[in-house]
Amino acid sequence: MSKHHLGEFEEIVLLTVAILYDEAYGVAIIEEMEKRLDRKVSIGSLQTVLRRLEKKGYLVSEFGESTSVRGGKRKRFFKVTNHGRNTLEKTKDQRMALWNAIPKIAFE
Repeated sequence: MSKHHLGEFEEIVLLTVAILYDEAYGVAIIEEMEKRLDRKVSIGSLQTVLRRLEKKGYLVSEFGESTSVRGGKRKRFFKVTNHGRNTLEKTKDQRMALWNAIPKIAFE
């Protein structure tokens, strides 16, 4: 197994953070995932994975400015690091290698 292994949910979260780019914060990530995947996501499970991905060096985060809309509470924005991008690319290559290895007859 590669040292670049990502679980399915980790991969989806990383990809969603990349899609949202400068707007990747908790609620926006959940909304994007639910819209694109028609899948419910809890804030608790997302926060756990975001912390784990940050600890692994795949993401970095920083707080945005406080706003009156959120009662002065600041949003934590996430970005994919170069290490995260490289890991996503390796994961994609591994998956494509598996798909490409399937003989056509297997799906007939």
